[in-house]
Amino acid sequence: MKDDRRHPLRHSSQDREAATQIPDTPQTRAPSYALAFADEDFLCREELRPVRLQLELLKPEMLMNEAEINSTVVMFGGARIPSPANKDEARTQTLADLSVFYTEAQNFARIMTERSLKAGGTEDVIVTGGGPGVMEAGNRGAEEAGGKSIGLNIVLPHEQAPNEYVTPELCFNFHYFAIRKMHFLMRASAVCVFPGGFGTLDEMFEALTLIQTGRMARVPFLLFGREFWEKIVNWEALSDAGTISADDLDLFRFVDTAEEAVAAIDAWEGKGEKRGVIPGR
Repeated sequence: MKDDRRHPLRHSSQDREAATQIPDTPQTRAPSYALAFADEDFLCREELRPVRLQLELLKPEMLMNEAEINSTVVMFGGARIPSPANKDEARTQTLADLSVFYTEAQNFARIMTERSLKAGGTEDVIVTGGGPGVMEAGNRGAEEAGGKSIGLNIVLPHEQAPNEYVTPELCFNFHYFAIRKMHFLMRASAVCVFPGGFGTLDEMFEALTLIQTGRMARVPFLLFGREFWEKIVNWEALSDAGTISADDLDLFRFVDTAEEAVAAIDAWEGKGEKRGVIPGR
């Protein structure tokens, strides 16, 4: 992270380093003596949650600003969907069949990144959750096009790591799901949802709710795999029951291929008026 101080005062990092060179005494070993901003145990205290929330909001925001990421194309999708090369290892036949969407995600990300690079590379940058499956396919397609892409990873109880295709300096890790989801949407120029599980459903419905309630600008919102989504969610039943309005079904479109998705984005009514920022940002 660049140093853009505009004052002559000593840098905090200098004191952090100096604090490691102090004499070893009972006083200096006491937890109370540690610099507050360098004290991990202190920062993890219950009372410091507001500070941790702020830090998770600020760090990715500042680094993406420095990288001149102006807008993003969001790709949500399942971590368990295999690549075609690994579909024989899928735990179910349905997952094996869904490997086609790994390919479509990879192709879509490559096409969108190629277009982004022609326009300077700061708009419509691919962002995924940084994990395996559809997320890996998105970052992989962006890398194949020669562009950068973002990965918003999150700490989970089981061991995991970002996929190898995320641009390293744009690879972030989160503790708070809520802040991570904010970063997905704060720069969104389009949202693409591929088949997935609980996490994908959570991300999809939160984004749809923000658009439905006017808390987020309407952006191209695409569901890859009509057959999958119409089987998983009875959209028409929600409308018929009156729990959503018929107009809410126009908030998204079904597509099955990367080419259909690109065409839908280009034809989206109002596209380019403003990105999908959350009011009050």
